[in-house]
Amino acid sequence: MTRPLIIGLTGSIGMGKSTVAEMFRAHGVPVFDADAAVRAMQGRGGELLAAIEAAFPGSTDAGGVRRAELGAQVFADPAALARLEAIVHPAVAARRQTFLIEHGHAPMLVFDIPLLFEKGGADQVDRIVVVSAPGDVQRQRVLARPGMTAEKFAEILALQTPDANKRAAADHVIDTGQPLAATRRDVAALIAELGAQRMLPPL
Repeated sequence: MTRPLIIGLTGSIGMGKSTVAEMFRAHGVPVFDADAAVRAMQGRGGELLAAIEAAFPGSTDAGGVRRAELGAQVFADPAALARLEAIVHPAVAARRQTFLIEHGHAPMLVFDIPLLFEKGGADQVDRIVVVSAPGDVQRQRVLARPGMTAEKFAEILALQTPDANKRAAADHVIDTGQPLAATRRDVAALIAELGAQRMLPPL
């Protein structure tokens, strides 16, 4: 029995990972978005709300997780963050496995995992693709986001594996610091390259 080639797509904040994920989708490659899965499970009627509320009282309401309240309870508290991750991560893994089964006949799949290096998961993919851009481009993109400050950006960077380390550990690097059309060409070329490897034995 064979399975699709599994691509782990990752990159630090502001590097353009979501844009590259959309480029894969445009070529017909199924993409599992871990962040989107979390948002769905923590949103209105989400399957994780009861467990999160039990662990962190007052952190949810009828609309889903109250992000500010939950953040206040887990920020700078490693034990609390670990409790939250113990609720969220298994649920994401289960959704990812369902996605893999549903798309088991595709030549390749993308697992969009923002914290692939930080939280582990490299052993669950066949190829690691890191999305990267020069530091000044990254900073400009991130600081243009609503509510973002230089202090918040610095705090986020401190929690993430440095971009240079990610690039060094990657099988492939996609540069988003160049014109968008050039990045699209690079993604198309990578898909063609990986397509030749196609189906693999089960992990």
